[in-house]
Amino acid sequence: MPAASLEFRDVSKSYSDGAGPTEVLHHISLAVAPGAVTALLGRSGCGKTTLLHLAGAMDFPTSGDVLIDGRATGTLSDSELTALRRTRVGFVFQFFQLLPTLTALENVELPLLLAGTAGATEKARDRLRWVGLEEKAASLPYQLSGGQMQRVAVARALVHSPDILIADEPTGNLDTASGDQVLQLLHDAAAHFGATVLLATHSTEAAAIASTRVHLRDGRIQTIEHS
Repeated sequence: MPAASLEFRDVSKSYSDGAGPTEVLHHISLAVAPGAVTALLGRSGCGKTTLLHLAGAMDFPTSGDVLIDGRATGTLSDSELTALRRTRVGFVFQFFQLLPTLTALENVELPLLLAGTAGATEKARDRLRWVGLEEKAASLPYQLSGGQMQRVAVARALVHSPDILIADEPTGNLDTASGDQVLQLLHDAAAHFGATVLLATHSTEAAAIASTRVHLRDGRIQTIEHS
């Protein structure tokens, strides 16, 4: 299977409050390299997280289109959007978002159970093994370090072999060594699973794993670097 294509085509995004609309993204046009890591760089408030939400069809542009394999997310039905999020997109968040009453294995297994996928437990165990935490399968989140929790979150994001992996400041709460482990896993997700990885970070060190680095400022693309 070819890697998923992800494209932002003249995308703008505004939010309305009592003072009127606030434009967060301004005419973003970007083709995300399939099967590779693309990093979004910039200060807090520059639009990185909003762009990730649009990429994962968790939100939709005010104008322009976000296309996955040529289809605009805004044209998909509710059932198609649910299927997209459950089967084709994986998410890794800064604050892990593990369910505290579930074990590491159960947290990884949950997306498969929600999707009604057969063999969920063994697939979840395989992803835990891939992130080097099979021996922590029965541990609850409070029994894990921050780095281990984020590795469980990576396993959960990859358990359904998504075409697109979205990571929002995935090393923001980690020490350098733990962060490096997580970044290596994200790099390997593109290399081994063929995932199209979109990574938001303020860290140039984290962005070093990317083959494309997109610098944002005030909701606009400043520069794009390739390596």
